[in-house]
Amino acid sequence: MTRRHHRIWTVLAFLAGVTGLSYGVWSYAYGQALEQVRARGEADLALAADRLVTGLLRYRAAAVLLADHPVLEALHDEGVSGGAAARRAMVFLQRSADRTGAALAFYADAEGRVLAATQGDVPRDFARADWFRRALDGALGAGARVARDESQRLFVHAAPSFGADGRVQGVLVMVVDLEGIEGEWRGSRPSVFFTDSAGDILVTNRSELLFWQLAPEAVIRPDGGVAEVTRRFVGGYEIWRQALSPYVPERGLHLVQPLPVVGLTGEALVDVGPARRLAALQVAVVAILCLGFGAVLFLLAERRRVLTEANTALEVRVRARTLELEEANTALRHEVRERQEAEAALRRAQADLVQAGKLSALGQMSAGISHELNQPLMAIRQFAENGGAFLDKGQPERAAENLSRIAALAGRAARIIRNLRAFARNESEPMGRVDLCAVIDEAVELTETRLEAEGVEVAWDRPGGALYAIGGEVRLGQVFVNLINNAADAMAGQAVKRIAIRVEAGERLVVRVRDTGPGIADPEKVFEPFYSTKEVGGGMGLGLSISYGLVQSFGGNIRGRNIAGGGAEFEVELDRWQAEAAA
Repeated sequence: MTRRHHRIWTVLAFLAGVTGLSYGVWSYAYGQALEQVRARGEADLALAADRLVTGLLRYRAAAVLLADHPVLEALHDEGVSGGAAARRAMVFLQRSADRTGAALAFYADAEGRVLAATQGDVPRDFARADWFRRALDGALGAGARVARDESQRLFVHAAPSFGADGRVQGVLVMVVDLEGIEGEWRGSRPSVFFTDSAGDILVTNRSELLFWQLAPEAVIRPDGGVAEVTRRFVGGYEIWRQALSPYVPERGLHLVQPLPVVGLTGEALVDVGPARRLAALQVAVVAILCLGFGAVLFLLAERRRVLTEANTALEVRVRARTLELEEANTALRHEVRERQEAEAALRRAQADLVQAGKLSALGQMSAGISHELNQPLMAIRQFAENGGAFLDKGQPERAAENLSRIAALAGRAARIIRNLRAFARNESEPMGRVDLCAVIDEAVELTETRLEAEGVEVAWDRPGGALYAIGGEVRLGQVFVNLINNAADAMAGQAVKRIAIRVEAGERLVVRVRDTGPGIADPEKVFEPFYSTKEVGGGMGLGLSISYGLVQSFGGNIRGRNIAGGGAEFEVELDRWQAEAAA
């Protein structure tokens, strides 16, 4: 086989595959589209059926309510004049028919004699009708009446009237003209019609279909003519193809809904043209894509040799470029390693700087701390001597009281030393959950002696419960110690010395530290290293810079500003601790 013949057979096989795929896409797409058409058609049919049933049942309700009316019962009373009772009953039925819209209403006794009726012709054979016999049995009767010669379509409701002995003494019949009910939705979509047990179309929104009769393979017209109907099933859906009317789709999805309440069957023909067009569009898209893909494959096969040569040349260039990239990558790794070493050195320097800040703060607090520890030690000595004296005098109760005081003072001294050790140690633990209020408590307690000595009032507005933030307990404590010490330094020489601390709990936790000092000279530079407004020897200007770095390492933020009326306020913003953050 020559190369040309091989290409021809390949093209034919490809076209056959595209044809088979297109048929499969058509079947699937048409079935999916028919499902949508069915859902929409069933909803429209259910709506039309509800309209019809609701319209008919309201007459049944009226018949049930009026059947035992005293005016009608009087027709069976022998003591009442028959003519007068019949006239009153006729007037009553006429008013009732006018109010309900019934075409005819009449009342008959158990033998089928009409005792009272509205204007209109009472059916002559009603006594033999199934709906009348059902009412005589004590049940509600209903049925349709068709008069083709007069083009009348009537629906009858019969309600029994029970005498004092519990037997049926009469039947109230209300006749409804179906034309008045269907007039509201005539001409709407889709084509809907309702048939009786004989297949006669009694109600429809296509008036040209009235009085037609459905047969298994055709539709019989009122004049005896036959309209051919072709039924076939596509994916479980019944499709009718017919030429019943210009207003009925040539191809329609046939839907059926029984209405046992009124003894009718609702049917609909929903146009499947949009579904066919949608399926055809999808088939066209698939066919075009396949043919385009086949054409591309054909062109690619023809150009394969050229591409192979180009690929060989490209591989040479790629190998050269790869070598260049490997060299650049090696240089980049060296640079990354140098930067990591620089960052590690920076972190070590920062840690040393933080520790230096702690020692500086401890130096400032050393005199007050010595005084704070000396007081409980002297008191312990005094209470110990007193306890011994009380024991010598035989007063053990007084001695026990002094021992209790000694224990309390020892606990106080231990707490002071514990806070100092925690503050002075170099924290190496990773960030985690920190009780923000407890950290501020410790910072206030560490600076309490100095603040009392300098006459500084601390207003710590502590929240009721615990508030947990993300950070390091020791490092965060140093931040608040630095802020309190800086506030005390700033208020030196001020008449009013007051530090206010409060916490705002929102999406993030915000701690505000406010003083009554002269304010910040340059808020833009307050966090820069070695920036200080103190006199020479008053500090290195590293406290706020260290605090800024610590808060930033926790993922938070710290800001300083002057407030109206004098003073400065520092705001520390931290992320809340959440359980999922720990996971």
